[in-house]
Amino acid sequence: MENSQLLVFFLSSIGKILIIVHLLLIGVMAMIWAERRVSGWMQDRLGPNRVGFQGILQPIADGLKFLFKEDLIPDHVDKPLYVLAPAMLLVPAMVTIAVVPFGSSITILGNEIPLQIADINIGILYVLAVTSLGVYGVVLGAWASNNKYSLLGGLRSSAQMISYELTLGLAIIGVLMLTSSLSLREIAMAQGSYPWHWNFLIHFPAFLAFTTAMFAETNRLPFDLAEAEQELVAGYHTEYSSMKFAMFFMAEYMNMIVGSTVVVTLFLGGWHFFGLENIGGPVWSGLISFGIFFVKTAIFLFVFIWVRWTLPRFRYDQLMNLGWKFLLPVALTSIVVTGTLWIMTNSRLIVGIGNVVSAFIVVSIVAGLLVMKTPKPAIQDSDENSHQPLSTQ
Repeated sequence: MENSQLLVFFLSSIGKILIIVHLLLIGVMAMIWAERRVSGWMQDRLGPNRVGFQGILQPIADGLKFLFKEDLIPDHVDKPLYVLAPAMLLVPAMVTIAVVPFGSSITILGNEIPLQIADINIGILYVLAVTSLGVYGVVLGAWASNNKYSLLGGLRSSAQMISYELTLGLAIIGVLMLTSSLSLREIAMAQGSYPWHWNFLIHFPAFLAFTTAMFAETNRLPFDLAEAEQELVAGYHTEYSSMKFAMFFMAEYMNMIVGSTVVVTLFLGGWHFFGLENIGGPVWSGLISFGIFFVKTAIFLFVFIWVRWTLPRFRYDQLMNLGWKFLLPVALTSIVVTGTLWIMTNSRLIVGIGNVVSAFIVVSIVAGLLVMKTPKPAIQDSDENSHQPLSTQ
C-alpha cells in the first residue's frame, strides 16, 4: 500500500470511528427521548415536554443529573469488580458496531471510502463473540454488589443470555449458507435492492427467532427478568447510582441500536431499497445509502419501544420454555430445511416456503405435546381418605 493510500486509509478510519461513536451517543439520547414520548403517546398522555421543544432536551437534563449526583460506593461491595462491571457492559456494546456496514461507499478525491469501520471476513462471528461478553458485566456487577436482589438478577440474566444466544447463533446459519460468506458487507450486498429478495422473506421463521432472541439478549420487555422491579427492586444494578448506573442505562440502548443495525444488515437488505442507493454521484449515492440504512434502523428501534409498552413481562418458566422448546427447534429446523431444499432445488422461493411450512409443523408439534402433558396436582384427594378424621397424634 502506497504512503498516500495508507494516509487516506488512516484518516478515513479515524473519521469514521469518531462519527460512529458520536452517532451512537446521540442515538442513545434520542432513544431515551423517543422511549418516553412514544410510551406517553401509547398511554394517552404527554410524556416529557418541558425541557426544550417537545422535551427534546430532556436526555441532556437527565445526563447532567446523573453527572452531578454523588457517586456512592457501598462499604459491603467488592470495589474493583463493582467499578469495572458497568464498563464491561458498555464497551462491548460500543465496539460491536465496528464491523457493521452502514452504507455503500463514497469517493473523495479519487479515493473510495467504504462506509464501514472494519470489513473483516468473519464479521458475524465477531458480532456474536463480542456481544456475548456483555453478560460478564451484568453477572460481575450483580455478584460484586453483595446484594441478594442483585445476585438473583445476575443469575437470571446469565441463564437467559446463555439460553437465547444458542437461538441467536443458529438462526443465522441459513443466511450464511445461502450467502457463502461471514462478511456483513457481502451478506448485505447479496440481498440486492428489492424487498422480495431480502433474507427476512426467505428465512422468515429464523428472522422471527433471531429478533425474539435479540430482545432477550438486550434485557428488554417482555424479557427483562434480570431487572424486574416488582420482584428484584432493580435487579443487577440495585446498588448502582450516579454515572455507574447511567453506564448500565446507556449500554442497554446501545445494545438496542447495534442489534437493530445487525438485523437490518442480515435480514432487511442493509442499505438497499429499490435502487435508491445508486442515485447521484460518488458522494451522494453513499450518503443516500446511509440515509436508507438509518431509516430502517430507526423503524426497527420503534418496534423495540412498541413491544416494550405492549406486552407484559413473562414468567421465568415461560421465558425458558419459549427459548428452549420453541425458538431453538425452529432455528434448528430452519438449518436442516434450508440446506436440504437449497441443494435439491437451488430456489430461494422454495426454500422460503419450506422454512415457513416446517416451522409451522414444529411449533404445532411442540404446542401439542405441551398441551397433552397435564401436570399432576400438588395435593391429591381420594374418596378413601377424604372423609377420615384427622389424627390427633
